[in-house]
Amino acid sequence: MSTTSLKLPEDIKQLAATAAKQQGVTPHAFMVDAIRAAAVAAEKRAVFVSDAIAARSETLKSGKGHSADEVHAYIRARAQGKAVAKPKARSWRG
Repeated sequence: MSTTSLKLPEDIKQLAATAAKQQGVTPHAFMVDAIRAAAVAAEKRAVFVSDAIAARSETLKSGKGHSADEVHAYIRARAQGKAVAKPKARSWRG
């Protein structure tokens, strides 16, 4: 494991120390977990954005999409435990 020096403003250092104590871990362990969580969240966001860009591209290419009203009705029916057919993609180009 490599060593990295991290200079923190005193107020953030105190917040981290207090939070670590409340969680029963060392400030070091708390900071490692916080950095890991932030890095994982950034990675997930990058994948989400990439997937969204690909979906948009596919939608523009196909010219098909779903009616928001039909999708909302489908989700409401599923939430109520009803068996309902998925909405069908339709052309949105004139």
